[in-house]
Amino acid sequence: MTMGNKKELSPGHFEELLRVMKSRFEKNMNRHNGLEWSDVQTKLEACLMTGREKLWSLNEMERTGGEPDVVGYDKKTDEYIFYDCSAESPKDRRSICYDHEALESRKEHKPQNSAIDMAAAMGIELLTEEQYRELQKLGNFDTKTSSWVQTPPEIRELGGALFCDRRYNHVFVYHNGAESYYTARAFRGLLRV
Repeated sequence: MTMGNKKELSPGHFEELLRVMKSRFEKNMNRHNGLEWSDVQTKLEACLMTGREKLWSLNEMERTGGEPDVVGYDKKTDEYIFYDCSAESPKDRRSICYDHEALESRKEHKPQNSAIDMAAAMGIELLTEEQYRELQKLGNFDTKTSSWVQTPPEIRELGGALFCDRRYNHVFVYHNGAESYYTARAFRGLLRV
């Protein structure tokens, strides 16, 4: 929920997000070994003073079906790392091409948006291939869907983009034209708080 022109949550909306995040954290302890919810909650509450846009971004991840969860902590930057941890690629981000250039290149049957533009508007980043593989060590994700991942410039310059999924108990990386889009493909994001 955006309050006025600012990207921030109302106090009531924040409390609901906190409740959902705590429940997910406690149900999936394998994703964050060695981390304590009380520390995560303290960091999220501190954002009420210094980083309300981060809370808005986390809520956008939740609102679009990403089911964000803590997957790590960066000691250097003192940030918790949240990934989209929904079993399948987030439902409200599907049927999108890779980036704005790809979207503009389509002459007909254009998708509503692109992964890069949507992530930027949400204040998050697409997972890299390496981060996607890290996520897959925490569970079985995208067994029926697929997710765009950050594509190296040399591939994108030639018109391609990368996506990943899990099939046959193995993580696969594929390529497609960046302008392609499918009802079972979205993207997974990353947010540092």
